[in-house]
Amino acid sequence: MIVHVLRFGFADETTHDEIAAIEAALRRLAATEPVAFSVVGQDLGDPAEGFTLSYCVAFDDLAALEHYMLHEPSHKEADFLIMPRVARMAAVDVTDDDDPALRATVGELWQRRIAGDPELAALFG
Repeated sequence: MIVHVLRFGFADETTHDEIAAIEAALRRLAATEPVAFSVVGQDLGDPAEGFTLSYCVAFDDLAALEHYMLHEPSHKEADFLIMPRVARMAAVDVTDDDDPALRATVGELWQRRIAGDPELAALFG
């Protein structure tokens, strides 16, 4: 199992309607076939950290994560909705797989995703 958690803090000018649209996009992404389970909602961490929304998705295996990262169209749609409005973001991945190479493999998936899409590369650049 691989669990991916994102925490978001949005720019002050981000409207309630924009945040609602972001949550809806994340829920659509979390409902895709590769996702084993998900949670999308308010961040319960320390408010002083500036995060208000969290997104957690889990994948049964690396193949499911790869599909999500490289082949899920709603992923790119969510990125383009979210990233222009983000003031702060934190990510963490957790796994019960003891393969020491998994960290590098997940990083390579991210690199392949960005390298294969100049629009995404510019968005995250």
